[in-house]
Amino acid sequence: QVQLVESGGGLVQPGGSLRLSCAASGSIRSINAMGWFRQVPGKERELVARIISGGSPTYADSAKGRFTISRDNAKNTVYLQMNSLKPEDTADYYCYADISIRYYTDRYWGQGTQVTVSS
Repeated sequence: QVQLVESGGGLVQPGGSLRLSCAASGSIRSINAMGWFRQVPGKERELVARIISGGSPTYADSAKGRFTISRDNAKNTVYLQMNSLKPEDTADYYCYADISIRYYTDRYWGQGTQVTVSS
């Protein structure tokens, strides 16, 4: 059984920063991609950033220059450092990981964490 646990969301003023964390645990053989989506009620889920094992990170245009994704492979954890936050960044943020268990790979999701940017 694999579990992704997120932490780090909350309320922050415009221009502030937050750091999200997502730790994967369980019977993990390997992890390929890890990343973050966000979703606002009534809108489609949007990919914010992703990072592939051994590869360079990619970002949504809305996140470039403000957000930084990183991962600690030893801890099976992915982070999202969010700086210069704007009210339009308000959303529920979900991490994911493409995890191999034995001979196949599935995508697993975190429980979601709320980020609210407001004065």
